[in-house]
Amino acid sequence: MPAAKKPTARRKTAPAKPEPAKCPDCDGTGETRETVRVGTRKGRATDDHQTALCLTCWGTGQATD
Repeated sequence: MPAAKKPTARRKTAPAKPEPAKCPDCDGTGETRETVRVGTRKGRATDDHQTALCLTCWGTGQATD
């Protein structure tokens, strides 16, 4: 007589981790954008932009505690 098979146990899956909150300063992109200004007295704004790392989240895009 063949031995009876044991029923297989179901594996439990880990609950999904919630996504970290987005940085409020850069909206989760990790970069900030500034308008380039020219001129010493009036500081006239141009159509050009300068991109830099967000100093709040250091470019990760995730909010810090």
